[in-house]
Amino acid sequence: MDQPKALAALCALANATRLELVRLLIVTGPRGLAASDIAGRLGVSASRLSFHLAALEQAGLVTSRRASRNIFYAADTRALGGVIGYL
Repeated sequence: MDQPKALAALCALANATRLELVRLLIVTGPRGLAASDIAGRLGVSASRLSFHLAALEQAGLVTSRRASRNIFYAADTRALGGVIGYL
């Protein structure tokens, strides 16, 4: 991992809600969680969650997949490992 990617990832993680979100997604594994389930577990509104998920996805720390009407999000453990390895 190069420095610009590491900085983007660390900036994305430098928020309490996003850090909690990533920790939740790591525990859920590669299947991930639907956005509505994440919002309920974290107690955040859909619009606020969307903002945080977009930041994490842009930093490459979270992946998404659509299944019918739901979007499922999962932590990209390889990318998270890359950040840890960079440090």
